[in-house]
Amino acid sequence: MENSQKFEKLLASIEAYTNSDVIVAFSGGVDSSLVLKLACDAAARKDKKVYAVTVHTRLHPMNEIEITKKVAAEAGAIHSIVHVDELQNAGIMLNPENRCYLCKKYIFTQLVEYAAKMGIDTILEGTNDDDLHVYRPGIKALRELDVKSPLAESGMTKSDVRQMATEYGISVASRPSAPCMATRFPYNTQLTYDKMTNLEQGEEYIRSLGFYNVRIRIHDDIARIEVDVADLDRFLANRTNIVEKLRSLGFIYITLDMEGFRSGSMDYKVLQMQEVK
Repeated sequence: MENSQKFEKLLASIEAYTNSDVIVAFSGGVDSSLVLKLACDAAARKDKKVYAVTVHTRLHPMNEIEITKKVAAEAGAIHSIVHVDELQNAGIMLNPENRCYLCKKYIFTQLVEYAAKMGIDTILEGTNDDDLHVYRPGIKALRELDVKSPLAESGMTKSDVRQMATEYGISVASRPSAPCMATRFPYNTQLTYDKMTNLEQGEEYIRSLGFYNVRIRIHDDIARIEVDVADLDRFLANRTNIVEKLRSLGFIYITLDMEGFRSGSMDYKVLQMQEVK
């Protein structure tokens, strides 16, 4: 499907969803920001309201809350924050293989209840077409709760989303993805907020040196760092400062992954097991 056809399909989908007030599950990333912007534009023409609801969770970098406030204001949405503790309440303390399903089910159940109190029937979120072709068990929870994913429904890939977001002047159009911190740990290992805080600080420091995609993956005492392949040489040039910073955060063995950044690299073993079955 050509980009223009995808864009038109997405606009028609958003137009239909905003015939009544809607909630957009809003993380501040480019996907949900595009959904929010299009929903606000469509709703304004019909005097309908769009509520951008951000779930405040400690599994995501803390600075994202300020980003959501800024982008929601730019879009013209009514912004609110729902506080949750999914590590304690969603059954994911030991990082099970269906963590994403359990987490999404818990979080979006809270949003469904929130919407019901406001008399709103439709919740939109930012899953895109690329997400449908990788290991994303959380999508099952979205379907069970009848949460709508207009980007995926329209065949919009991440590249399509960034292109359209740029055309609409969305300030986070080029912002790198920021999945939850639990994705940095192997499945079936205990998660703690202290470990995730150290990870967040480590990744934040490496990004401050000018790196775009950054992940610190934890394997027992080993911190395996992923950056874009094009940045490997520059990373080595900054090796001393990076090692010093990560050591100060409690990391013991610090390694650079020579394959470079790969989204979902902690899912490889799970996917291999599924192929064997």
